[in-house]
Amino acid sequence: MMEAVAAVYRGVEGKLSLETVQVDEPGDREIIVRTVGSGVCHTDLMLMDSNFIVPAVLGHEGSGIVEKVGPGVTKVEPGDPVVVSIPSCGRCAPCLQGRPMYCARSNEILFLPREDGPPTVSRDGEEIGSSYASSWITRMITTERCVAKVPGDVPLELLGPLGCGIQTGAGAVINALKAEPGSTIAIYGLGTVGQCAVMGAKISGCSRIIGVDVNESRLHMARELGATHVINAAKEDPVYRIFDLTGEGADYSLECVGIPEVFQNAVYSIHTRGVCGLLGFPPQGTEVSLDMGAILWGRTIKGIIEGDSVIDVFIPKLIDFHKAGKLPFDRLMKTYAFDEVEKACRDLRKGLVFKPILRF
Repeated sequence: MMEAVAAVYRGVEGKLSLETVQVDEPGDREIIVRTVGSGVCHTDLMLMDSNFIVPAVLGHEGSGIVEKVGPGVTKVEPGDPVVVSIPSCGRCAPCLQGRPMYCARSNEILFLPREDGPPTVSRDGEEIGSSYASSWITRMITTERCVAKVPGDVPLELLGPLGCGIQTGAGAVINALKAEPGSTIAIYGLGTVGQCAVMGAKISGCSRIIGVDVNESRLHMARELGATHVINAAKEDPVYRIFDLTGEGADYSLECVGIPEVFQNAVYSIHTRGVCGLLGFPPQGTEVSLDMGAILWGRTIKGIIEGDSVIDVFIPKLIDFHKAGKLPFDRLMKTYAFDEVEKACRDLRKGLVFKPILRF
């Protein structure tokens, strides 16, 4: 066992306690990563609100240095800088087909990382819920499947969100939609994921990049990051305005907030051969109503997880884009000390920051 300090959620709204916990020794293909930085994501807030599992170590956008490896690990060795991404089982059909982001067992293994054996994180004999991506802890236990090696000449503490929010937004445009140069795209919801989609659209050479939100500061940021047009949906009908800008509707649209009404607008903003990607993560059971005729005439709706990204391929590519000045994701970030994790969560919930980064 190794000791670590974790931000533990125990079911009290908005409260996280810094506790000394025990991290188990790495088993087969498992890795211990000394955490350097971690993002705070809206999904973390959703898990807290739902009391999905209590007590738990949350976070899933971690970066750090490999400290120890278990038997069978060949991908990394102690001292390697890595980004930790979302767990997958490695055995289901999507995983075997090279699509781990659509792992059929993702929910099952989320906070039950080991099928048998001792818990990965505990406190004086009490099991603490933890996934292979849990990053609000000074030592993460994960697997080699979940990590991507990164260069040593980039600010490692800022790279954790490459494993989730950044690859989700940019990857949705580059990998999933494969937006062509000269195409048009409407992006609904301009938080971190939406802003990264804007940057991905600029990298892809989209001629019209239309950002939609109700927050003027987010619209302003989208303009600075590459949006050619912005629409405040609180002041005008975004669907009407998008048709006005494009003539017949956008080639692509993305819904990045998980709100049914916003998803409807995103679907109705594309032309009859267009593709709408759903990125927003709604509460389980959320339903939406769509005009079947609108879909019948050639429109495509595509669910997209983690930007269709294979982390060992796409995360280094994102870093190259960043080095070239094409993906300035650091502009979205504000850093907090690890013991300010509650404040980071509050600021994100209030919309005061795009992407909080905990520094260890």
